[in-house]
Amino acid sequence: DRLRLGPDGPIVRLSINPRAKRLSIRIDARAGEAVVVAPRERLLAQGLDFARTKADWIAERLEARPVGTPLAPGGVVMLKGEAVTLVATGGAGAAQLGRTAEGPAILSGGEGEAFARRVENLLKRHARDILTARTAVHLRTLGEAAGSGPARVSIVDTRSRWGSCTHDGRLMYSWRLAMAPPPVLDYVAAHEVAHLAHMDH
Repeated sequence: DRLRLGPDGPIVRLSINPRAKRLSIRIDARAGEAVVVAPRERLLAQGLDFARTKADWIAERLEARPVGTPLAPGGVVMLKGEAVTLVATGGAGAAQLGRTAEGPAILSGGEGEAFARRVENLLKRHARDILTARTAVHLRTLGEAAGSGPARVSIVDTRSRWGSCTHDGRLMYSWRLAMAPPPVLDYVAAHEVAHLAHMDH
């Protein structure tokens, strides 16, 4: 269910998550709405009342949310926390790192969605390489506490979570971490590896 908080207030979506430990409000920047999460249906009314008390805060966060930019020639994306320009090279070549007179660039063939797909694939490759390496470092630090089997790293297309860890030792990271500064990416890897020792931390 979606409700508006007052005549001109922000939109909130009501969601039940049995794994939630308490009422919470999160901002879904992509959908342009706040999400009230409750562990049980009977707590949704209480969650909605809570959201009403936070209507100004919700409106401010929605107003401040970043606007997504398409992966198109002339655009700028972040790679390891640094701005990189997207440059069309013509033809159908895969995206690769390079430089122009203006600085670092991602050079790619393709047009329209094909161009965007090639750039996204490059970012996914970088995310896999970096996160696999950082995960290995943190696994060595953790030692035997990580369990008997090797952790498996997967790069996924999540929009609301940077990373997660399953009970069978699968570590899943958002490919968008390729855009984050190295200390942020490293923190996420360390956090998810820690779940292998303490799943409930």
